[in-house]
Amino acid sequence: MKNYDIIFFDIDDTLFDFAKSEQAAFMKVFEEYNLETNLKQYEESYQEISKGLWRDLENGKMSLGELGSERFRRLFLEHKLEIDGGVFNQEYLTFLGEQTHLVQGAEKVVADLSHKRLAIITNGYTNVQISRMNNSPLKGRFEHLIISESTGFQKPQTEIFDYAFRKLQITNKSNVLMVGDSLTSDIQGGMNYGIDTCWFNPAYKENHTSITPTYEINKLETLLEIIK
Repeated sequence: MKNYDIIFFDIDDTLFDFAKSEQAAFMKVFEEYNLETNLKQYEESYQEISKGLWRDLENGKMSLGELGSERFRRLFLEHKLEIDGGVFNQEYLTFLGEQTHLVQGAEKVVADLSHKRLAIITNGYTNVQISRMNNSPLKGRFEHLIISESTGFQKPQTEIFDYAFRKLQITNKSNVLMVGDSLTSDIQGGMNYGIDTCWFNPAYKENHTSITPTYEINKLETLLEIIK
């Protein structure tokens, strides 16, 4: 155990169940366009396209704005649908902002750590992440929500951590912990910046990378055993 005073949390698949949120928003927007018939097929194609684009984003090959419209543009091209990907993406994001499905244990862990300084560092859309947080039981629990779209940088870039440290006026890296589910953004980002990291791995995925988190947990509540 170590006496961490400042905890940075990722949002998606760390505190919020992104799979549930995404699926609900996806279903709603396709229903709006009367496209429910082949929904499963669209969803499978979308997941494949989206994963590749998020990797490109992490590697600095595209912006978040480009990712949003491009994922649906490619999807509609593949399925021969004449729909504006940019407009569709905006409607999808509106529905996504309404989703507040939490990961098991998230509310308890955040409440039990209320004596610490807590902040969010997330890759995502500002309006969506703020809306989800404000509509959830986690509202008001975090000192700052640091969101990639607002900062112009995303994890694992060191610049987003620079921004976070300035915002919270942190001078000592040794008492800061980054908690997240993604090895390539959360953990790599924390390692690049020289802070301790905790990989939240509920699916017990094997780590085939050279990225080595300080800690690995499979249940969010285990974080309370790490933080003094």
